[in-house]
Amino acid sequence: MQRIFGMAIIAMMMVCGFAARAADDKEFDPAKVSESLKAIFQFGSVETKKALNANTVTVMSGTIGGTYVQFGADLASVLDDGNRLRVLSIVGRGSVQSVADILFLQGVDLGIVRSDTLDYLEKKGFAKDIKKQFTYVTKLYNEEMYVIASKSIRSMKDLEGKTVSVDLPNGGTFITASIVFERLGIKPKFAYIEQRISMEKLKAGEIDAVICAGGKPYKSVSQFKDDRFHLVPVEYAKPLQGDYLPATLTAKDYPNLIADGEQVDTIAVPAVLAAYNWAPNTERYRKLALFVDNFFTKFPTFQKPPFHPKWKEVSLSAQLPDWQRFPAAKQWLDEHKIEPVARSRFDEFLKQKTAAGRLPSDPEREALFKQFQAWEAEQNARAQIRTPQRQR
Repeated sequence: MQRIFGMAIIAMMMVCGFAARAADDKEFDPAKVSESLKAIFQFGSVETKKALNANTVTVMSGTIGGTYVQFGADLASVLDDGNRLRVLSIVGRGSVQSVADILFLQGVDLGIVRSDTLDYLEKKGFAKDIKKQFTYVTKLYNEEMYVIASKSIRSMKDLEGKTVSVDLPNGGTFITASIVFERLGIKPKFAYIEQRISMEKLKAGEIDAVICAGGKPYKSVSQFKDDRFHLVPVEYAKPLQGDYLPATLTAKDYPNLIADGEQVDTIAVPAVLAAYNWAPNTERYRKLALFVDNFFTKFPTFQKPPFHPKWKEVSLSAQLPDWQRFPAAKQWLDEHKIEPVARSRFDEFLKQKTAAGRLPSDPEREALFKQFQAWEAEQNARAQIRTPQRQR
């Protein structure tokens, strides 16, 4: 008993000593370290509880190793501002699951999805008028499609009847792969295998190819190293031009899969920062509007190191056909006089592509406009980087 009493006295002396030292040494004063620690140490405050819940926005990102999850982490890093705005990035399970999470999972405010996902769900009869339930804050970057196979596979046609892994069915890769193969008239045997496992099965000869889709540099593709394999070209064929963009991969992007000085043509699909279509007078709409104001105002920060290189492709003013823009986002762009890409820039691109002088037909012009969008992304959206800085 005396021992227990003695230990209690020692513990009390240690606590008192720590408190006394904290009074003399500011290093131990949490309130002096950061606003976040101040908020934590005020956890008993009713006002703090209200502020944390009222100004917290959740973003459903993607799987570990993908570009979505890196974008989610970047958003939290730049925008998280203690009590004024808290951004929680959640590791997700892919584009299809994110669509369901935005619609049905309590507390999810935003999610990153692929632009072809909603169309696929409607065309296959899984949903009706689903786009009316969504708004988009901004188009993000273009996600390149990667087809990894042995060097004996020279084209997509060579995958006819072959076993091809397209990731799990709750992500967006299998949707993009399904659309592409269907439109090209190629019928492989799909295997729904988690991406890291499928890479190992490819090396072991258990499958013939792996399909991935993600913004370059895509970590799982960058880390794949085996001299027996390469990236198979995906031709920007006419059936793909309505929903996809042309893209090019180089040895600089993926030195383990592309020989020095060579390049591989492929396609890309836009990623979208989407939200549920909340009514303007709701609390959830208010939180999204708060997020948009902070995100758009601080947008130039994302396009500088150390953040993901794909941020340089993002243009806040880029429009998505058949999607409705989140009203607060449109209002911010209008107030800051940030307009979609000027037509003159498309005309400049058009001149480069039609040097022979023949005017393109309407279908050809539409295809060229898709190529222009990819070309514009390669210009790193410089005009959009400068504009917000001038307006602030």
